[in-house]
Amino acid sequence: MFKNLALVVVFFASVIFATVEVASSQEKEIRIEGSTTVGPIVDAFVEAMKQSDLGVRFTVKKTGSGDGAAALIDGRCEVAAMSRFMKDEEYKKAVNVGRKPIPFTICMDGVCFIVHPSNKINNLTKVQVKDIYVGKIKSWKELGGADIPIVAISRDTSSGTYEVFHELAVSKAKLGNSVEYTNSNPQMFTRVSTTKGAIGYVGIGFLQEGVSAVRFEGISPTPETVSSGVYLLSRPLYLFTDGYPKAGSPLMKFCNFFLTEEGQDVIKAKGFVPFTKY
Repeated sequence: MFKNLALVVVFFASVIFATVEVASSQEKEIRIEGSTTVGPIVDAFVEAMKQSDLGVRFTVKKTGSGDGAAALIDGRCEVAAMSRFMKDEEYKKAVNVGRKPIPFTICMDGVCFIVHPSNKINNLTKVQVKDIYVGKIKSWKELGGADIPIVAISRDTSSGTYEVFHELAVSKAKLGNSVEYTNSNPQMFTRVSTTKGAIGYVGIGFLQEGVSAVRFEGISPTPETVSSGVYLLSRPLYLFTDGYPKAGSPLMKFCNFFLTEEGQDVIKAKGFVPFTKY
């Protein structure tokens, strides 16, 4: 994880000092597609940009990080919102069609396991999580909880949140046939909050009243543990563009909004972890 983060930082730094490329001139519309985790931040950024009267129209579509990458490669959006870094194969597809994906690393997030508030289990190990999702552990009683069946819920496989969960929490194990899948963080939250035996996972910005967050390997997901990387399921969130936006353009202002004091306040207000403290 830290090796990947280091690569991201180096790459991002190189982009900042690179020769500016024009992604589009005088944008009339900025189309944003991708992650449901990054979605609340994107929505808030859009509202702030509208107040700035940039003279452009924004459209936002939230169906998953993989869909965002595909839309950027296909030229169907100007910004791909992603809760994971772009994969090698996605980069190759982009380059093959003349795209130049550029990342803006906007904040930190943690993938958090959640259960129904009535569930008294407050900590799970990586082994226990894996056993739950492969179907080896079927009742909360086996973990010291109530004698009720476990309802394991996952994000769909196009989700960047799923990618982090699948790699870091269950070591890419094949999930059991009984696992349910949801299309978004809000759907996951609703399913878990209304199902006593459920367990699922969401971005830290979706930890709200109605579910209980479970410690992972003894560590609670908090802004401090996420920003320090102590929480094992910490990850950066991204906006990707095709080429480096033109200096001073609405697209550049939107993608760099996270660097402003107002942008940092938005990130904190949505429950995520900003990089900069003003």
